Amino acid sequence: MAFDFKKEYKEFYMPKNKPGIVTVPSMNYIAVRGTGDPNQEDGEYKKSIGLLYGIAFTIKMSKKGDYRIDGYFDYVVPPLEGFWWQDGVIGVDYAHKDFFQ
Repeated sequence: MAFDFKKEYKEFYMPKNKPGIVTVPSMNYIAVRGTGDPNQEDGEYKKSIGLLYGIAFTIKMSKKGDYRIDGYFDYVVPPLEGFWWQDGVIGVDYAHKDFFQ
């Protein structure tokens, strides 16, 4: 059965109603970094997310081929997580999404 991060780590994906501090274990992941408005129609963000999911599903489906990746285990592709900030801004300035990091 495929490892499902949402089921195994419910404390991260189904948080309680009250904020709290959690300790996230060390794990491997794939990520993209960039700058700009994530809503831009043909922007770098949308292109990057397409590539990110393409890589995640290619790794997942590698089990069907002849090559075996060291440490591979079958998994459910977890939901996308994003960390956004703007340099020099306290909070978020939604009027200037071009500066999103």
